[in-house]
Amino acid sequence: MGLHRPQPSEYGEAYAHYLGATPEGDLLAVLQAQAAEVAALFGALAEAQGAYRYAPGKWSLKDLLQHLSDAERIFAYRILRLGRGDATPLPGFEEDDYAASAKADAHDLAALLADFLAAREATLALCRSLPEAAWDFKGTTSAKQITTRCIPYIIHGHAAHHLAVIRERYLPGLK
Repeated sequence: MGLHRPQPSEYGEAYAHYLGATPEGDLLAVLQAQAAEVAALFGALAEAQGAYRYAPGKWSLKDLLQHLSDAERIFAYRILRLGRGDATPLPGFEEDDYAASAKADAHDLAALLADFLAAREATLALCRSLPEAAWDFKGTTSAKQITTRCIPYIIHGHAAHHLAVIRERYLPGLK
């Protein structure tokens, strides 16, 4: 499969930190392992802990999990569009607007986790379904040139970023 690590010429500098957060190896296995990591982290929380915010105005843990699901779907849509050779520029998205509209705190933590896991499994299935040549297709997302191959790396790096924030800023306050 053409999911070898992208070269810097395949993505804009703004994505470099996400790609750099992704380890070497079988990317689909890395994404599956990350799903298990998310499941372990959020599965260990009590329902009431899902509403925890480490500071006023910050997202709750439920908001963060919903954000991971929303971003997963948006990134997967980008894989689909670019992977099918559609070079129509794709816009970014305003994550705070999505979070406000989702009202994640009104949902059960277990349901939010199941939703994330379903979204990740759908991403993996999409990645497995693409023909080899699709990974080299180029397009524009968030006003930056990118190949299809970069997007699963961005998915991993984006989630890794938020998992690090959770461990650093949220979990210490829950103890």
